[in-house]
Amino acid sequence: MQNGMAPMTKEMKECMEACMACHTMCEETMTYCLQMSGGGDQQMQVMRALMDCTGMTRMCADMMMRRSPMMTEMCAMCARACEMCAEACMAMPDDEQMRRCAEACRKAASMCRSMAGAHA
Repeated sequence: MQNGMAPMTKEMKECMEACMACHTMCEETMTYCLQMSGGGDQQMQVMRALMDCTGMTRMCADMMMRRSPMMTEMCAMCARACEMCAEACMAMPDDEQMRRCAEACRKAASMCRSMAGAHA
């Protein structure tokens, strides 16, 4: 144990990587959405989901990195935010950017659910 912290497990590293990949994809997708013409209620719903997801994935990775005692609860919340974002992105299933973002969100959600269950 280094500095009183438990060692980082392979599962934690993989979950942090999935969260950061999702965070990056959501940021890119927000930029993409802002450049799209149109807008409306559907795009606003997607933007809110993207903002929630990008914030949650970043915070979740940060909490795992410092082995926060609240990381289990954060992983559960992050999984939900990622699921909601994937659902919002799939409202535009013919859009390649949205499809890729949903895929990254689903992977992060799965990893976060696993972490939340493993440390509950």
